[in-house]
Amino acid sequence: MEEERTMMQKEPTSREEVLDRSGERPQFSPSVDIYDQGDEIVLVADMPGVSGDSIDVHLDRGVLTIRGRVRPEGDQGQLIYEEYQVGDFVRTFTLTEDIDTNGISAELSNGVLSLRLPKAQEKKARKIQVRAG
Repeated sequence: MEEERTMMQKEPTSREEVLDRSGERPQFSPSVDIYDQGDEIVLVADMPGVSGDSIDVHLDRGVLTIRGRVRPEGDQGQLIYEEYQVGDFVRTFTLTEDIDTNGISAELSNGVLSLRLPKAQEKKARKIQVRAG
């Protein structure tokens, strides 16, 4: 767990709704799980309703941003009660030099985004051979 914090500094998690700058669509912070799998960090984000053509993963100056736009379903009649709101997902992470940013890959399946963040070669743990003499 401590190693994960050195690899990636994440923004505070909040499930609270935040209005986007235009005030038209709500934005949500997707729930994220982060795993250390030895040679890479795997980030899994829950983004229900997001399709492959409405997701953007962007890396700029060490800041990884994931955005997903949910398209509302067609007209379903007059709304009389609402608990589920349609909005967009946005989450940012600050990456350290421990991540090989050229090797990052992403996959979206059934509203779950998986990002693979390989560790930089020089930052991977390695066993050092000791010669007996």
